[in-house]
Amino acid sequence: MCLGIPGEIVDVAPGPGDLATVDVAGVRRAVNIGLLADDPVRTGDWVLVHVGFAMSKIDEAEAAATLHLLRGLGQAYTDELSALADSDIS
Repeated sequence: MCLGIPGEIVDVAPGPGDLATVDVAGVRRAVNIGLLADDPVRTGDWVLVHVGFAMSKIDEAEAAATLHLLRGLGQAYTDELSALADSDIS
């Protein structure tokens, strides 16, 4: 199962490349932010991450509610965090 999962932007890479680092439940990974070019992200923003891409911005309350819901899914949530930890697009 593939889930979109909230992550907080902790760093935006300078220059071309459309990459930012997100923190998802303690896992930090580079994600592509190119899909959000019309609404640029900044450190502290929350985004919905799916297959290495930031798909949309979300507010912190929505991120917290979604993370709470995802934790309730048990193994699917654990599998998603494992897949994220094993990924690397940088």
